[in-house]
Amino acid sequence: MAAEDPATRRVQVAEHPRLLKLKEMFNSKFGSTPKFYVRAPGRVNIIGEHIDYCGYSVIPMAVEQDMLIAVEPVKTHTLQLANTDPLYPDFSTTANNICIDKTKPLWHNYFLCGFKGIQEHFGLSKLPGMNCLVDGNIPPSSGLSSSSALVCCAGLVTLTVLGLRLSKVELAEICAKSERYIGTEGGGMDQSISFLAEEGTAKLIEFSPLRATNVKLPSGAVFVIANSCVEMNKAATSHFNVRVMECRLAAKVLAKHKGLQWDNVLRLEEVQSKLGISLEEMLLVTEDALHPEPYSREEICRCLGISLEKLRTQILTPNTQDVQNKDAEQQVYI
Repeated sequence: MAAEDPATRRVQVAEHPRLLKLKEMFNSKFGSTPKFYVRAPGRVNIIGEHIDYCGYSVIPMAVEQDMLIAVEPVKTHTLQLANTDPLYPDFSTTANNICIDKTKPLWHNYFLCGFKGIQEHFGLSKLPGMNCLVDGNIPPSSGLSSSSALVCCAGLVTLTVLGLRLSKVELAEICAKSERYIGTEGGGMDQSISFLAEEGTAKLIEFSPLRATNVKLPSGAVFVIANSCVEMNKAATSHFNVRVMECRLAAKVLAKHKGLQWDNVLRLEEVQSKLGISLEEMLLVTEDALHPEPYSREEICRCLGISLEKLRTQILTPNTQDVQNKDAEQQVYI
């Protein structure tokens, strides 16, 4: 990327101990020197839990912890990934036939998501190979978006190797979409703040279209982020997608109740927008149309006039199709 690009900054590796250590580890691993480094931060959310995938605004801010990747483009078409943490094994594949197994959220698959997102955005069939060494200091599965930071890093790595340009907004949108290759149906907050964050400010992130506005933090305020050390890998279980599907079904039932074309509705904000009403009015519509008790799959099907098979195969995600525990009763909450 060009030196004047706001996402690019020249640094002296020798002046940054972490970069210097990463450079030395890269040389030990690949027998060569990285040509550039890419960084993407994690995030903490201040306001707006589990509403970005409903289309509603959130206020996150980036944290200092990040994903850092040392990169060397190579003339072969082989993608070689390594991690400074020995818990994450090396991985190698052809750059021209990326396959992502949704049933196995292994660390390298998140890199492949970002890589494939850029590839598909530009419609490329043959991509150059690269050697990459990943170093992350975001606690994994802690709710600080280590996975999304890796997806974003990979997207920016791929874009840089190809010598192409995109805006930060475009990158955020591509990476939000491509992370779904791993199986999670996220809404885009994590990728947006990773690319659009600025030092000293939180961001109001709004969608459709994606935009970010500075939210000034109180002078002298300190945010304490406590790690409970309880890990939750949202791609490894159905819990995250169950909540997304609950909200998606709520949107479809509301749309049908109000006489809207509901088949392609995915988010509650879409229903509000199609009705042309305020958020306060949307709450009243919701209270009128939906009951607070859990909905069974059979009741959802009756409301929508569809079969259980259509619900299972055309609306639910693969990892929520056959959930048989109590959570499978689609609890439609706002």
